[in-house]
Amino acid sequence: MTRRRLTLLAVALLLTAWGFLPEFTITMLNYIGLYALVAVGLVMLTGVGGMTSFGQAAFVGLGAYATAWFCTVPAAANLVGLAPGSSALPWIGLAAGLLLSAAVAWCLGSVTLRLSGHYLPLGTIAWGLSLYFLFGNLEFLGGHTGIAGVPALSLAGIELRSVRELGLLTWAVLLLTLWALHNLLDSREGRAIRALKTGRVMAESMGVDTARYRIKVFVLAALLASLSGWMYAHLQRFVNPTPFNLNIGIEYLFMAVVGGAGHLWGAVLGAALITLMKQYLQDILPSLLGSSGNFEVIVFGLLMLLVLQRFSEGLWPNLAQFFNRYLRSAPLRNNEAAGRLVARQLPEKGSIVLNACEVCKRFGGLLANSNVNLDVRAGEIHALIGPNGAGKSTFFNLISGVDDPSSGSVSLLGSDMRGRSSRAFAASGLGRTFQHVRILGNRSVLDNVALGAHLRARSGWIASMLRLDRSEEAALMSEARRQIERCGLGPQTDEMAGSLALGQQRIVEIARALAGQPSVLLLDEPAAGLPYLDKQALGQLLTQLRDEGLAILVVEHDMEFVMNIASRITVLEFGQVIAHGSPAEVQVNPKVLEAYLGGVDAELGA
Repeated sequence: MTRRRLTLLAVALLLTAWGFLPEFTITMLNYIGLYALVAVGLVMLTGVGGMTSFGQAAFVGLGAYATAWFCTVPAAANLVGLAPGSSALPWIGLAAGLLLSAAVAWCLGSVTLRLSGHYLPLGTIAWGLSLYFLFGNLEFLGGHTGIAGVPALSLAGIELRSVRELGLLTWAVLLLTLWALHNLLDSREGRAIRALKTGRVMAESMGVDTARYRIKVFVLAALLASLSGWMYAHLQRFVNPTPFNLNIGIEYLFMAVVGGAGHLWGAVLGAALITLMKQYLQDILPSLLGSSGNFEVIVFGLLMLLVLQRFSEGLWPNLAQFFNRYLRSAPLRNNEAAGRLVARQLPEKGSIVLNACEVCKRFGGLLANSNVNLDVRAGEIHALIGPNGAGKSTFFNLISGVDDPSSGSVSLLGSDMRGRSSRAFAASGLGRTFQHVRILGNRSVLDNVALGAHLRARSGWIASMLRLDRSEEAALMSEARRQIERCGLGPQTDEMAGSLALGQQRIVEIARALAGQPSVLLLDEPAAGLPYLDKQALGQLLTQLRDEGLAILVVEHDMEFVMNIASRITVLEFGQVIAHGSPAEVQVNPKVLEAYLGGVDAELGA
């Protein structure tokens, strides 16, 4: 049995048993579904996107108060041209709550998401508390007393008055949400989202607008929380500020973390565990201790510490690992028939593709690069060498958009790139690797390489959620597999990239850069960590790419490797160019021998 069939079987069993379950069980399932909807948004925000938020309860409140106000205030009904008590008002309230939550999340995210480290969660605490107190101090929202008389939902003329009826809607929405988010993560857009947590610099160099993606994930989590609040208001038929305070926001985050912050179904597991624990601890502890009080909070906290200590990645990965012993994997998608992506026309051989003119970079009083001139031509391998601390990696960052030069200019394919981001460099035809490997270690080699082709596709979030991007996705995967095979990593295609040796991870970076079909390729120490035979294979690959017309700039410390593949060599020392020419010319240059190869006297003695 596959995972998909097991999921469908579980849903069918739940639906079959729904009419026979006790009212109390249905009520608990309702709350689990509502909490899970918020927690799954936090999985996307925190576990996948790497942004911690304690303030999601405030967005639940926005959704709840929006529908309560439209449904109970006659002036609100008149505002939208409906009679008070109309069955359409809850749906107007839903639209208003989602729009309001999106607007508030966008404004708050634009400010809050600029923060990093512990300042980001502290910022979410600040606006979470602000919105909570705002709910309680606005008279038209009923103040701390709240709003009563929220009507039942009406769907296709059927009133959902009982928890059993509303529970069906709650779980239908939750399951559809899980399906849509699973589709989103299994797409080009999902790979970009996964890169936000640990690979933002790398993702920007692949063309991903990480700032925009962070805000979009933040808004998505807010919309899911608002949707939960809308259903909560019509379940309770009453709204006041208490369920939207900071403590509840912390509980939502606990649900995501305990269940498994990187797993969508972990949100459901976490919501179920914490909801049931809270309920039964309140019943069991007073009978054991012989007195009433908030003892459940203490026990609850200790149990959470135990879970977080023993299962740092949450409970869902361990549960999934157990069931995977008895489940077979679904057949892999066949991409053989997928069409190819649109290819970029490479420049004419011999033409200048990348040109740096009088480039300088200062860090305070330190001059890292001083008046560096360098050009890379189509159909050549240009090597940049120099001793440690010569400024090679700094220069690489300047000519790839990761950092801006203090002075001088950089042009790519004839376009002035001063002040432009690394995304713009990627869109103009530049691909690169990094001195310190930057990959998504917990994703497959295939996923890592496919991220490199991000700009070669166009499908957005909605198309991904509804699986309207499958043809384009097949083409992306086909291209990724082609580059992986080309680089000699075919047997490792479906392995986790973090489990590979360092040298193989560097090859993954090269394959990822090639997936973007660049006109110029920047390689930062590509042969580091490779055994001799693999270095030979890499040299053959780079020679093949050069012959195809690709412009390649290589930073490398292995002199034998450089001398065998380079057409021209530029040598840096203390941020300045001290030599430039063919490999034969550089090898006999006295300045190079003195600075890099051991000195003239030592060379003559040898």
